[in-house]
Amino acid sequence: MSAPEIRLRPLGVADAPVLAGWAKDREFCREAGWSTGLDQDAHLTFWQRHITRPPADLVRLGAVSGEDLVGYVDLHGSLPRLRELGVLIGVRDRWGQGLGLQTARAALAHAFQVLHVDEVWAETLDANTRSVRLLRRLGMQETGRGEAGRFLGQPTFYRRFTTESPTPAQSADRAPGAGDCCDRCRPLSTAVDCPPPTPPRR
Repeated sequence: MSAPEIRLRPLGVADAPVLAGWAKDREFCREAGWSTGLDQDAHLTFWQRHITRPPADLVRLGAVSGEDLVGYVDLHGSLPRLRELGVLIGVRDRWGQGLGLQTARAALAHAFQVLHVDEVWAETLDANTRSVRLLRRLGMQETGRGEAGRFLGQPTFYRRFTTESPTPAQSADRAPGAGDCCDRCRPLSTAVDCPPPTPPRR
């Protein structure tokens, strides 16, 4: 069975209760890196504030299947021709249905065709095998090892990936460490605005 079609749209204040509601699933929070110590009101307040006053360097779009908000994508960064990709499917019982891959493909299309960036990069924890597999299925090329991290309480490390636009413009911007001499180049250091404590990725 093929995964339902995904379309991206801006998040609205009416989405805040849906986004906050995902935090009721403790196992989802553990896998996504969300705090398990916040109550629903704290999550709701965060999302209302984030939607009405988003960070200047973050494009966050809702991923919709049918009429349902099932996740979101991040295209993060201040350089005009470079963005960092983040993907989250927020309904855990819909994991494993191909929604993540379709959402990520929609995000790349938005980055290259709407934002007109030349390069998109991403990093994910080595122990998060689903995310590693997703980035590989997107056709992203691994560029090296990043900083240490933790996944489900266990020590691990970040792996970095990149992909370029099929029709890149001339630009000096590029992913940190991408295209350097070898995989021992300097690790990435990034931050994405998320509910406290800030998770490595959502």
